Amino acid sequence: MKMDMITNVTEYEAVAKENLPKMVYDFYASGAEDQWTLKENRNAFSRILFRLRILVDLSKIDLTTTVLGFKISMPIMIAPTAKQKMAHPEGELDTARAASAAGTIMTLSSTATSSVEEVASFFPHFFFPYVLKDKNVVAQLVRRAERAGFQAIALTVDSPVLGRREADIKNRFTLPPNMVFKNFERLDLGKLDKTCDSVVTTYVAVLFDRSLNWKDIKWLLTITSLPILLKGVLTVEDTRIAIQAGAAGIIVSNQGARQLDYVPATIMALEEVLDPNHFWNVLINWNRNEPLLVLSFLVVELNFCPFFA
Repeated sequence: MKMDMITNVTEYEAVAKENLPKMVYDFYASGAEDQWTLKENRNAFSRILFRLRILVDLSKIDLTTTVLGFKISMPIMIAPTAKQKMAHPEGELDTARAASAAGTIMTLSSTATSSVEEVASFFPHFFFPYVLKDKNVVAQLVRRAERAGFQAIALTVDSPVLGRREADIKNRFTLPPNMVFKNFERLDLGKLDKTCDSVVTTYVAVLFDRSLNWKDIKWLLTITSLPILLKGVLTVEDTRIAIQAGAAGIIVSNQGARQLDYVPATIMALEEVLDPNHFWNVLINWNRNEPLLVLSFLVVELNFCPFFA
């Protein structure tokens, strides 16, 4: 299919499958284990129907909203997606340019193929780190993002171990030649022997802190003045603890179904997380849905902003 013939977001996925190497496409497209949650992320939206009202004035429509005090053009943001240069030579830089041109926020993954300094000229942006065993490395990354002008930290909290991504295991996934995790380039990460079935599994097994807990959130608050969002929250209990711990908000996410299979679709978890008796910043993470599904999302609840992955 030619690019100028694309009429919806889903068709980009078909174009990607035609043009990307199988290992790269599978890395982007697959979920964990049986991929039940991957399917459910989309199927859950299809069960949300419109209750049509008529004869309302649509001559003036304003989609602008604010997230952590930052005004954006629409309630859609770009979630952290790692290793984007596997799909395009400009990778995260082009995504940052597109987000800036669209008037919205991009979140840069710490495992990106572009560094925080390289995307620093495009504002506003959030930074997405992981908690590693070596807290000094985490502190360096967060402070670099802060110096570069990033406006918030979106910390993933549901990945102390990596989900079993069977496509990556079968493909023996590794980064293409001459491609690196740019944010880690000059950091001392110790010896990274290939111990597992993919380079991502190796990084997580060797570097990530399996003891990740609420004390780490309090520690992170001591090393940065940036607001902190916790990404990977699916229950109201954890939402309340997150706010009590000092988080500026939460991102309802099952990591695009790439972590634990057989958890609810994010849109299904949203109703539980939103408490009518309390106000907190709530964003939602989902992936590879058509614009119509964005509209489905917008009519479900008020006072939150979607987070598009």
